[in-house]
Amino acid sequence: MVKLLDTVGTDQPLRHPEKAHRPDQPAPRKPDWIRVRASTSPVYKETVDIVRKNNLVTVCEEAGCPNIGECWSKKHATMMIMGEICTRACAFCNVRTGKPDALDQGEPENVAQAVMQLGLRHVVVTSVDRDDLPDGGAAHIADTIHAIRLASPETSIEVLTPDFLRKPGALETVVEAKPDVFNHNIECVPSLYLTVRPGARYYHSIRLLERVKELDPTMFTKSGLMVGFGESRNEVLQLMDDLRVADVDFLTIGQYLQPTKKHHRIDRFITPNEFKSYETAAYAKGFLLVSSSPLTRSSYHADEDFARLKKARLAQF
Repeated sequence: MVKLLDTVGTDQPLRHPEKAHRPDQPAPRKPDWIRVRASTSPVYKETVDIVRKNNLVTVCEEAGCPNIGECWSKKHATMMIMGEICTRACAFCNVRTGKPDALDQGEPENVAQAVMQLGLRHVVVTSVDRDDLPDGGAAHIADTIHAIRLASPETSIEVLTPDFLRKPGALETVVEAKPDVFNHNIECVPSLYLTVRPGARYYHSIRLLERVKELDPTMFTKSGLMVGFGESRNEVLQLMDDLRVADVDFLTIGQYLQPTKKHHRIDRFITPNEFKSYETAAYAKGFLLVSSSPLTRSSYHADEDFARLKKARLAQF
């Protein structure tokens, strides 16, 4: 086991020019419970080759996910479509911000081919925010879903979408494409939105998730939360209640890890016992499935979780 590589303190002026003016935010030393395995698996290299061959972008790389070694050693890669440049500048995110390139019309087919080559039983497709597009990229997401269905009809599909703020009809386009899981991350408690997620609106995101269930009550919905920004326990519990009012099925909770010294500071590291306590509270509030641990991320163990999610729903009847 090796400690997670610490990128805080690494200058990345080309990657995050919009954050260059911010004061440095030194991160506290990582505790012993935040550890990841170094990847030495030949399967990891095979995954890299498939991703490169199909000219794909992955959130695993772009967001600096700590679980990339474990996941790619199982050929579990999370596709990030519509480019690698986001129109938002969230204070926690390591994805580049700027003016995106035009959509790659061949991307849906490339993603579908990679899914087939990786032999994925379950695939997570996420994207950057594309506020520059009239539909926020909804049609492109739908095209990707359809392409995967054609190439790998047995593969279940999870989409992790933007919020489609001020994009009428965009959500409906994605839901009509029938992903198995609709995921939209709430990211943090509402009191922190102005500093952590300034381009988003908390209650819009809650309403987005609620609207999915109105359009298709059978579709699984999912949302993710990061902790360690400075939120209180009561705020996290209230957020859970808000998601349950929206009938969200699956909640993920993970530790925020600061990508660079220019990103939002880490207030503290939440202990494993606290994560377990959040999991217990979330199940008590009615979520079908909860994943709560320091290294939990939206797509971490997503294939196993989808099987557990289906089983949990069946157990209700």
